[in-house]
Amino acid sequence: MGAKRKKTSGRLRGSATTKNNQPKTVGFVSLGCAKNTVDSERMLAKIVEAGYLLNYDIEDADVIVINTCGFIAPAKAEAIEIIKEASEYKAEGRVKKIVAAGCLSERMKEQLLEEVPEIDAVVGLGQRDNVAEIITALLASDENRLYLSDGDWGKTVQDDSDRLLINPPHWAYLRISEGCDRRCAFCTIPMIKGRFRSKPLEQTVSEAKQLVSAGAIELSIIAQDSNYYGKDLPMENGLVKLLDELEKIDKLKWIRLMYLYPAGVDDLLIEKIAGSEKIVNYIDMPIQHINDTILKNMGRSDTRRKTTELIEKLRKAMGDVVLRTTLIVGFPGETDKQFAELVDFVKWARFEALGCFAYWPEDGTKAAEMSGQIAQEIKEKRSEEIMLTQQKIAFDINNARIGSKLRCLAEEKVRPEQVLGRFYGQAPHIDSICLIENCKAAPGEFVDCEVSGTQGYDLVCKKI
Repeated sequence: MGAKRKKTSGRLRGSATTKNNQPKTVGFVSLGCAKNTVDSERMLAKIVEAGYLLNYDIEDADVIVINTCGFIAPAKAEAIEIIKEASEYKAEGRVKKIVAAGCLSERMKEQLLEEVPEIDAVVGLGQRDNVAEIITALLASDENRLYLSDGDWGKTVQDDSDRLLINPPHWAYLRISEGCDRRCAFCTIPMIKGRFRSKPLEQTVSEAKQLVSAGAIELSIIAQDSNYYGKDLPMENGLVKLLDELEKIDKLKWIRLMYLYPAGVDDLLIEKIAGSEKIVNYIDMPIQHINDTILKNMGRSDTRRKTTELIEKLRKAMGDVVLRTTLIVGFPGETDKQFAELVDFVKWARFEALGCFAYWPEDGTKAAEMSGQIAQEIKEKRSEEIMLTQQKIAFDINNARIGSKLRCLAEEKVRPEQVLGRFYGQAPHIDSICLIENCKAAPGEFVDCEVSGTQGYDLVCKKI
């Protein structure tokens, strides 16, 4: 849920020029989750196709585009901070125009212009593919403008093909849907992105093939609720049918499932993952809490019993499964006893990876109006306790891996004979990594390794 800042690298020439026939430049900052990354990559492609030159040094660009995250208050604060930083460059005369796009723009609309009047354009999610035309119009005008999503945007799912990838070419995100039909009391996503819409099967597979043809051997499946895929089409067992098609892509080696809603992980999906040579035994499954009262108040359909049984079932079906989850602490009304129950559950479940967030009362959500709001200091203390509990578990799991053999995907060289890589249980950007010694593998190559030690959350390995 936290925001992540990325700048584009490289300089790509086009035909958009100044009066001196010099290419106009665009600096780009991408914030937020993997789904925002896909939107950024699509916008970057449109900007380059229009003939603009991308500039890594955003403070020297003619136009700065900031693809914002607006999910929770810290993400909003980070986006506003970066926009104000860009405003300083504009005041100095180094930057001509500032464009705010993405989730915060969709959520705040004209309020964002009021809060930061230096912004020249607020671009809604439905206007994503028009970003190049918007930049061109801004450069010819002195007025700031709103470019809001039209009424049909929330009924369709956008085409994510033809992206300019930010990340290394050997892996990419494959978005399979947009929006969410869940009504979790703490979540702003349905307000921002609307109802759940599955991307048509043929379109999704086509995008996957395009990514693989561009060099991707690993695809991370992303959505607001991945295992809800197809239910609106309607398509029975939609995610399993999609996985069937993705497995047929020859050069695709790893398929990673992200953002699975626990209640939607059924026996058929478990059987599919366990029996596949391409779908890695890695389950990203946010449970948010374990106390039944808190879950009910959150608007979740899970219970402690169901979640416990599901974890046991997953570990029985796949002895080497890696489970990642996220938790929210300090939800309104959470008592010391309910929090202690969550800590005890974390100790029992022994998740390989876990993220914990202090609850934020977001405007427009049911939870923000609930009684029993908890002091920030208490929320942060609880979050710290969860993470310290998880740290010991993660370190114990890492130590138990010493002497085991892993197949790793090389990410980047850091020294002549030292490579950073990941085994199947490490998702890019959010999990730990493997430091592989005695290795010269190029990014995108698989390497057989033996775990020789640990370095915090990371594994130290030697190439076999």
